[in-house]
Formats: sequence, structure tokens, C-alpha cells
Amino acid sequence: MTDTMPAGWWAPGLALAERPAGNPVSSGAARERLARWRAALGVRFGERLAADGLDENALLGLLAEPRWALAARVPRPDWAKTVERAVHAATPQQANTTDWRAAFAVPLRPFVTNAVTDLTTRAAAVRHIDLPAITAGFADRLSRLLVGIATRTLVHELNTRLAAGSTTGAADFATQLTEPTALAELCATYPVLARLLGQASTFRADAAAELLSRFAADRAALVESLCNGADPGRLTEVRAGIGDTHRHGRTVALLTFASGDKVVYKPRDLGTHERFTRAVGWLNTVVPDLQLRTAAAVARDGYGWVEFIPTRPLPDLAGADRFYRRHGGLLALLHALHAADMHFENVIACGDQPVPIDVETLFHPSLTTPDAAPDPAARVLSESVQRTGLLPVVVAGEGGAADVSAIGGSTVTDVVTDWAPDEHGALREVRKQVSRTGTGNLPTLAGRPVAVTDHEQALLTGFRSVYDAILRHRTEFIDLLEECGDDEVRVAVRHSAGYARLITESTRPELLRDGLARDHALDLLWTESTRHPLRWRVCREELADLWAGDVPLFTTRPGSADLWSAAGRRLPGALDRPGLADALTKVNAMSEIDRRDQEWIVTAALATTRPNSGHRPAPPLPGRLAGTAAPPDRLLVAACTIADQIVARHHERGERVNWLGLELVDDSRWMVLPMGAGLGNGYLGVALFLAQVAELSGIARYADMARRALRGLPVLFDLMARRPDLIPAVGCGGFEGFGGIAYGLARLTTLLGDPELLDATHAAVDLAAAAAKAPGPAGVADGAAGCLAAMTAVHTELGLAPAASLAQDCADGLTDLVRVTDLADTPSGFLAGTAGITWALGHRAPAVSFSRAGHARLKLTVDPSDQDPRSLVPCPRSTTRHDPPDASADLGWCAGTAGLVMAGASDLDPLVADRPVLADLSLCHGELGIVDALAGAGEATRRRRAGLILDAYTRHGATCGTPGGVTTPGLLTGLAGIGYGLLRLGFADRVPSVLLLEPTHH
Repeated sequence: MTDTMPAGWWAPGLALAERPAGNPVSSGAARERLARWRAALGVRFGERLAADGLDENALLGLLAEPRWALAARVPRPDWAKTVERAVHAATPQQANTTDWRAAFAVPLRPFVTNAVTDLTTRAAAVRHIDLPAITAGFADRLSRLLVGIATRTLVHELNTRLAAGSTTGAADFATQLTEPTALAELCATYPVLARLLGQASTFRADAAAELLSRFAADRAALVESLCNGADPGRLTEVRAGIGDTHRHGRTVALLTFASGDKVVYKPRDLGTHERFTRAVGWLNTVVPDLQLRTAAAVARDGYGWVEFIPTRPLPDLAGADRFYRRHGGLLALLHALHAADMHFENVIACGDQPVPIDVETLFHPSLTTPDAAPDPAARVLSESVQRTGLLPVVVAGEGGAADVSAIGGSTVTDVVTDWAPDEHGALREVRKQVSRTGTGNLPTLAGRPVAVTDHEQALLTGFRSVYDAILRHRTEFIDLLEECGDDEVRVAVRHSAGYARLITESTRPELLRDGLARDHALDLLWTESTRHPLRWRVCREELADLWAGDVPLFTTRPGSADLWSAAGRRLPGALDRPGLADALTKVNAMSEIDRRDQEWIVTAALATTRPNSGHRPAPPLPGRLAGTAAPPDRLLVAACTIADQIVARHHERGERVNWLGLELVDDSRWMVLPMGAGLGNGYLGVALFLAQVAELSGIARYADMARRALRGLPVLFDLMARRPDLIPAVGCGGFEGFGGIAYGLARLTTLLGDPELLDATHAAVDLAAAAAKAPGPAGVADGAAGCLAAMTAVHTELGLAPAASLAQDCADGLTDLVRVTDLADTPSGFLAGTAGITWALGHRAPAVSFSRAGHARLKLTVDPSDQDPRSLVPCPRSTTRHDPPDASADLGWCAGTAGLVMAGASDLDPLVADRPVLADLSLCHGELGIVDALAGAGEATRRRRAGLILDAYTRHGATCGTPGGVTTPGLLTGLAGIGYGLLRLGFADRVPSVLLLEPTHH
């Protein structure tokens, strides 16, 4: 112990798990802290304490125990010795810099200097290395790391001293802190900070020395296997810190030689890399025209060396097809290997080869959720090709949504904390965006990335060839899998980004005075795991890693259900089943039907990368269609064919069914998702179509499927009961909220003749009423106008008084909104604009007797001076006739002319003109939504249009309102809506307009 450090200074730096129970003393302050801790975890607080061998009385004693008493019964830890050596080595220095980060590094130099000295001593005998260059790089990285750990505390101390007038700025403050007594005082005041600094410097020195020792032992093998046998000269640089740190500061590192050759060091077992290489070799023999490439490796016990794969451009445009065909084959292989987390940093585009550089998550076990009745579609998606991470998928973060996939991702933007000086020299916390760019996962030609959207067929061809090869050679492939049972694979229990953020946030100065305060903050892991058995079980191991400054790491063996912590502690039976069992189940279930399902997910995922055109309609179909009238029976047959297609694509678990869909989220981005409950693009809309076609055709299986689809509703209602704060987020709208759910349930009650659905309808009305109380949008899709229309229909359908009351409230609220709000800049369309509000207020049933004050302000018309029919102005209704629109005009229901016609704000002429059928047949912005507006056009016009649409469907299929027309089940943009539109064309007297939220025709 140094003379400058007070006795037992280090004791408060201990974590709860390191403090054995002592004397049962307490104090008022300790009891208050205990109460706050208990409140955070509730009934599971006792279990959390038991994980550390404590109870509430023992914790109370620890909270009140003085540091000298704790230090007297706990051995002094190694990190305390490291800190004391640094304080003893401190010498006064001048921090002559205007950069506050550089200034903060000066008083922390003793930690860096001691670590460099230690590393130099331990690596002195290692040959073929430029030790001064390597230690200089080590010192720079360690200095930046220590400054990052200490910044929040040093900023707090700097600002405190500036306020007291005891320093003039960051440089002066840092100079003061170089005094040994000042550094000792800082460490004694913030013993947790001292611990983190001491651990980081020791762990990094140990990891670097271990790497160099392993390099010395393996250099000859590296030269032979990874450097083409040519001597690369001395090792000149070791760039550690690539990726997350695990097992006391160990990370992947990039080694550079004097020749420029590079090798990647991985401080973990490379068994999965070797197995993957063998699987690729086998695949190249059964699909000889594929010839996938892998990175060469030198595997050792617990670590290994991997070939550095550089990014290289495509040799020519034809190389793009080869690249994506191989990517499709890689996708099929990784899918069969039950891989996960193959994001954009784990695959390198090297010419026409996509080369995986990290395959540590092969055979990743399926981690179940605490949901007792999981959504069957969600389960299918989680086990599909999407789980590999290769396919485009959007993840949300503070910096916005981003695609992090190997095929589509390139840049991720995070929001991080930074510090900016003010005019007095104090540092103030600011938030800034930092972008992280991929290491070269996308192929390039002439300096530009070549996107997958132009080579989709090549990707699908490669996927199909490998999938079918595994089918043909299933027994051989299974033999390969079963050899992998004892390899070490990583298990991602939580996202690494969440761990990293928790590490950063737990360096706040108020948490660094006492380890128990930091433990309380880190107990966020426990509180978030109370309903998740696996996460609850690993919390203690996670805390140990976080206290070491590491991202928690868990591994398993593919043939085992056990889990291992970073420290090697075994957690028997932590997993539901081994990852190898999941992979074998998947391979045994592979079939032509499964391949079709996987190919749909591939196609839908690729469609999400296409530019979002929102609700703009598709171009017309090419060629000439037959315009003969379509008899109702042919329209019914076509609708039944679509219903069969929907039924064939359902996913089931027990009695519950659901579908995967391609959905436009927030009108900004398409995503592949399990269908929610909504009417517009959820399973309520699908069930409504199936029930309607069952009622017309008499085919019972459609009605049975509709009933099974509705079995997901109790899960939604239970969630709303537990989380009423989510109700406003769902909203009361007619197609995207509880209003539409109530409408769909009311109609299904009638169509299915099921009185049990009446209770569900009541519940949906009550939720819509709760949602309507919160401020929200006014439109038909997600707002009060849709709720007004839906509740009026529910009241007409079932006579529910609460629905009529809610309709009245919505009408009054909309009237007040119109009276006080200038709507000139509001979008004009039906689905989300003023046309829909006008219609809702003006065309509801007499049961709603609202005031019409201000209603005239919403009367809309097409401005004949503007070529875009979506451009509307508030003015009296015009009867001006218009020329037929051009092919680019928006005639759709959601935002274009058809919606204005249905709202009574435009005439029919643009819709009945002799125009070609749109390629998109959907209700939302496609052909069938336009035709629904032709109710006043006369029977002959509707019949002729029906014939054209039926001919288009026969020739081209049911093209949906999605990017590329990708098939999706939903009502507004998908198959259910196309089928429903066909039924309405044939049976308008029995099939009400769902776009107008009409009740069943009794």
C-alpha cells in the first residue's frame, strides 16, 4: 500500500458478488437504499440476492458496512495493487494541450506506462517483431480506452472545480491531477473508477502478451499456411480491439507484417470455422459450378489464426451474377447449418466471392420467448432464412432504422454521448450521430456498389441449387452435421449493443463511488429478465463480465443443451434443446414446399430494399385484355382460388394460425413481419375475406381458417390489459387501429354466426374508446375518422350502444378539429387525408347526430389547373369534367381520385375512361380499389371492368400492391383484398364495401 492511499480505500470498489455477508448492522440510509433496490425487482428480489448467497438482512448489513470493516475481512484484490503502483509512479506534469481528451490522458499515463513496461518485459524474447512499434500502438489504444472509462467522472470533477474557481480549464485541471496526492484522492473518492482503470490496463497487457507469445509459437505455421510460404518479415503492427472484448479484454486482432501481409488473430476456438470449411468443400463437390470460397485458418487449442480476406472489386458485370448466385448458395448452406448473426461486418466481397470471415454462431440454438402462446408466423420467421442475418432486415436504433445484413447493409448510425466545451471551459454533454460503415460486404464495379435488386434471379438460382443439393444428399449432409456436436459455438443471449451501452452508462460518477450503487444500476439486467427464464439464469454471469469491462459471452456445444460462461462456468440444461437438434430438425423438414416458403421470404426481404413509392399505383399491364362481362360464378371461383392460396400459406401452432406479410411500416419502409391483428394488413382482414368467401361459396374450410386466425386476439387483449400505455400507440383508426379490429369482429360475428365473437367485439370497442381519448391523427387509416366510420358500422351490425357513443364522441372531436384547425396543408387523400375526414363526417348513419359546423370547410375538389389529381384545395364542390388521366396519374383509393369519388369530392369520369388495367390489383392503390368507387357508374360499366380485371388476373395472377408485386396476404395491399374485390364485383348486393367500412348487407 502506498503512503498516499487511505487504508481500505479499495473496499467500496468491490461488487456485491465479491462481498460475503458480515455483521448484520444497518442504518436509516441503508434501509432506504434497500427499499429502492427491492422495489426495482419486486417479488423476485429474494431470488436475485440468493444468486449471490445473500438475503435482505445480509444486504442491509453490506449497505451500512464502513469500508475499513469490509477491507478487514476481504483480501485486497489484484486491481487495487495495480492502481497503487500507478499512483506511486505518478509524477507532476504539464498538460499543454487545448484538446480536452489529450489533457485527460495525461494524469492517466502511469496506468499506461506500467502496462507498457509489463508488456515489454514479457515480450522481450519474442523474435520477428518490431516491439517498439507494437507497444506504441498498444499504448495509444489503452490510453484512449482509459480516457473513455474516466471521462464522465473527470468532466464532473472539472466542472465542479471550475464552478468553485479552483481551476481554469481542462489542461489546468489535468495538470493538477498529475500530482500523486491528487490522483490518489481521485482513486479513493471513486474506487469503482480506479478498479475499472486498473483492470483495463492489466487485462489489456495480459491479452497482448498472450497474443505475442502465441505468435512466437505459431509463426512458422502462419508463414506456411497463410502467407503462401514466403517470409513476410517482422510483425510491425497489432491492431487489437476489432469487435467486442471478452474474457478479460481479449479481442480479435489484425496483425500486419513488414511485407504488408496481414493475418487475423482470434482468441477463441476455431472448430466451427473448420467445420464450415469442410461443409463448403463438400458442397463444392455436389454443386461443382458454385465453388464457394472460405478463409484459410490455423487452428490451435482455444485460439487460432485466419487468412485476411481483402475487399476486391468485381472483375466485370457478369461477375455480379456469379457473386449473388454464390451468395444465394451461401444463404441456403447457412440456413441448413442453423446459423445466425451473419451481419454486414461478417462477410467480405472479394471479387465475385462473398467470403464469410466469422462463423462463430453456426448451430445457434433457438432461444424461446416467455410468451406462452407464441405467434406461429413469428416462430416460422425466426427459424427461416432471415435468421442467418444475410438477408436485408431493418433494425431500429437511436440513430434511426438501418439494414445491417450482409446482402444489403452498409452503414449503421448510432447516437453517442460526447462533450463540448462552453465559453467558460466547462464540458457539457451533447449527443451526436456516429456512422459505422461495413468492411466491404457489397460487391463493387467501377467504384460503385452493385445492389442485389438487379441480380435477384441469380441469388434465387444459387439458393435453389444448394437447397436442392442438400435435399438430394440429405444423409451425407446430416453425417457432416453430426460430427460438429462438440465444437464451441457462441450463443447471443442479448444484443451486444445493449451490453456496450450498459457498460458506458454505468461509468457515471455517482455509480463509481460505491460498487453497490453500480450493481444496483447494472441490475437492469435482472429487472428486464423477470419473465425470461434463460436470461434470468445468466444474469450473474453477465454481471461478472460487465464488471470486468467485457461484453458478456456465452457458448455452448451444438450437441448439448448446456451453456458455458466466459469464465468457463457450466450452466446445465440452460437451453431448451441443443442447436444441433434444431439444425437436424430443419434439414429433415426441408422439402419443395419449405423451399417455396423460404424463397418467398428471400423475395420479400429483397423487395424491402427497393425505393419506397408509398401509395403510388403501379403502371398499366401490357397488352390488350378481353373486355367481356364476367359472370358472378367465375368471379367466385377466382376468389376461391385466392382463398386456397392464402390457406396454403398459413402457419400454425396448436389451434392458432397466422401468416407472414410484407407490410409498409409508418408509410416509410416495407418490412417482412408476422401479421398483426389490424384490419388493413393484419389477420382480421384475412379472416374477413375468408369468412366472406365461405358465406358465398358454402365451403366450410374457409370459415374454419377464419376462426383459427382470430385465436390470436386474446394474446393482444391480454397485452393491452398488462400494458395500457400501448393502447394509444395502436390507436383507434379504421384500418390500423382498434376501430378497424372492432369493425372486422362485428362483421365476422355475423358472417360466421358466432355469438362468442360478440364479447371480443365489445373488448375491441372498449380499447378503441381508450385509444380515442389520447391525442392522435384524424384520418381514416389510423385516426378518429376511421373510428367514427367503424363504430357506426359496428352499431348498425350488432346494435352495440358503446359503439354508437364512441362514434358520437369521434364526430364531435372531428367537428371541433375542423372548426379550429386550418386543414389547407393536410394531405387530401381518403386513407389519411381530408377526403376521408369529409366522408366520415358527412356519410355516417343517422345514429350519429353531430354538429355540422365547419363541415363545409372540408368540401374538396380537384383543381383543374393542376395535372396531379391528388392536389386538392378546400373550396366548394366543382362539377368540372376532366380529360382522361395519363398513365402516371394517381387514380387509387388511398390517396388518389377513386378516394375522392368515394368521398363525394370528385366525379367518375377519370375512373370510367377507356384506360388499361393497372398491374397492381390491390384495394389500396390498385385496380380493385378504383373499381370500388364505380358504384354509381352503372351495372354495364362495372361488369365490363370486372371482365377486364378477371382477364388480367387469369393472365398475370393476383399482383399485390407491394414492391415488385410480391405476394402478401393482407386486405389493403394483398391477396385478401384482391379476393374480396372480386367478390364485391360479382355480389355487390351481399358484399359491402370494406373500403367504406360498411356493415354486412342484411
